[in-house]
Amino acid sequence: METMDGVAAIRSYIDRLVTGDGRCRGMKVLLLDAQTTQTISCVYSQTEILAREVYLVSRLDDVGQNPNMERIDEGGSVRKQQQHHQTSHLKAVCFLRPTEINAGLIVKELSNPRYAEYHLFFSGIVPSGLLRLIAENDEKELVRQVQEFYGDFLPVNEDCLTLNCRNTVAMTMSAGTAWARDHAHLYQRNLEGVQSILLALKRQPACIRYQASSALAGQLARDISDSIAADQIFHFRRGSGRGDGNGNLLLLVLDRLDDPVTPLLSQWTYQAMVHELLGLNNNRVVLRGAPNITRDLDEVVLSAQQDEFFRTNRHANFGELCDAVKKLVEDYQKQTQSHDVSRLNTIEDMQNFMEKFPGLRSQSHNVSKHVAIMGELSRLVDVCSLMDVSQFEQELACADDHGAHVRELLEKLASPSVKIPDKLRLGLLYALRYEQNGNVAMIKSEMEKGGVPPDSIEFVDTILKYAGTKSRGPGLYGIGSKDIMSKMTKSILTSVQGVSNVYSQHVPVLMDTIQSAVKGKLSPKSHPYVSGGADKAAPQEIIVFMAGGVTYEEATKINEFNNNNQSKVRVILGGSTVNNSTSFLEELKAL
Repeated sequence: METMDGVAAIRSYIDRLVTGDGRCRGMKVLLLDAQTTQTISCVYSQTEILAREVYLVSRLDDVGQNPNMERIDEGGSVRKQQQHHQTSHLKAVCFLRPTEINAGLIVKELSNPRYAEYHLFFSGIVPSGLLRLIAENDEKELVRQVQEFYGDFLPVNEDCLTLNCRNTVAMTMSAGTAWARDHAHLYQRNLEGVQSILLALKRQPACIRYQASSALAGQLARDISDSIAADQIFHFRRGSGRGDGNGNLLLLVLDRLDDPVTPLLSQWTYQAMVHELLGLNNNRVVLRGAPNITRDLDEVVLSAQQDEFFRTNRHANFGELCDAVKKLVEDYQKQTQSHDVSRLNTIEDMQNFMEKFPGLRSQSHNVSKHVAIMGELSRLVDVCSLMDVSQFEQELACADDHGAHVRELLEKLASPSVKIPDKLRLGLLYALRYEQNGNVAMIKSEMEKGGVPPDSIEFVDTILKYAGTKSRGPGLYGIGSKDIMSKMTKSILTSVQGVSNVYSQHVPVLMDTIQSAVKGKLSPKSHPYVSGGADKAAPQEIIVFMAGGVTYEEATKINEFNNNNQSKVRVILGGSTVNNSTSFLEELKAL
């Protein structure tokens, strides 16, 4: 049985796709939509694409609006390129989501074809009506094949997948039939995304469970179960959990509302920190406008598939990262010194230097990129007093000490060195912990005195409506003796491991849920069964899908779990999107 790996699953599809699944040899054009462009960019660079006889990449929805073609750059993102060449002799490989809009664009393309033949690959299950529409309009019989390649998600890490679907928090706040009326397209996108993840990983769940506090999670779990029962395509060979077949797979459908704290916290690992402070979207980081950034570093690529340093250090903490970047620079300096141009005394020396020069130039850019990112992260940590702010965030998230917390919060709200967005996050963290036994109204007043705009202060009421004690499950701050033991454990860990652990005390609710599931102790009351309830065996594999989005902190914790757990259970984390504090608040703003 193959290990569950989102990147490998998508790469295997793209490897087949660029040859037309063996039926499209020679130079070709890739026709994509917005979503599939992002999917390919997660796993392919320009060099890899061109090595597979892909001449150009074009967005199908640009036809008739823009005469430009596009190329995938080294980070996998698509860049415009003027179309000067006739393309009627080329074959077209289309990789598209199975939507009515895309079917209409295919029909339009077939009515005035630019290419010699068309090979259609859809990233999800194709409704029969769309197939009929395409067939009826292929009058010149240019479509050579139609297949389903289930790549309807973005593998940002091997064990972290996203649909890149925003504004899904609003689905949680809807109730009953309101989904069908107000958020049908968002709900359908999430449903299709989970289906695609199961099909791409070739897994059929032995049981499906969901978060009881979320009507959305329950509905999603039931609809997934129904779709599996109704379509043989999901029926991979499923084992008993004793090593045969598909293993004992648990599909766990969760909702962000059970843990609104994690997206609000400062981050201290490379991937999470970049996303929180700079934004990491489609493998790209924008440094434009930052001090001392040269023009060639205005926008840089951070892709684990093309950048070995990032792949190795994406989960490293800030201190480890500083050491790693220092070593990266030192290694580069040693290499450049060994290629001193003043030592090129013979033709052979010059030939050897020129052979290695492209690699040195690429390495130079990579070193400059990580130094620039690290420099900007360090600057923001200093300018925003993030070490001081983050330590207090961790205390609010992990300990219950109202008197001390109020005193420190009032100091932070009055301090000119604490930035307004950080004052807002601290106020929200206080409100979530002390909703029932604190003075939220007083804190809102102090937030306003501290410069937080009134429309931002409204987030306090919004987040309590969304994920307050009446909405979320009981696991956010622990209950009873379990909570006391948790606090004691964290206190001991902090004293033993030292100050660095002060910034990483917090453990997302997700990890408690995973640990309980692995031990077979996940309560049916908090996480009921939709199917497979009779099988009480602990899972061998777990696929988690979180409506409302996941975070890179959770992705790091899942990666650590996969690398270190003795039970050998592998977990794949999927979500509607990958949130940082800014995007999470934007989602709440939509409410």
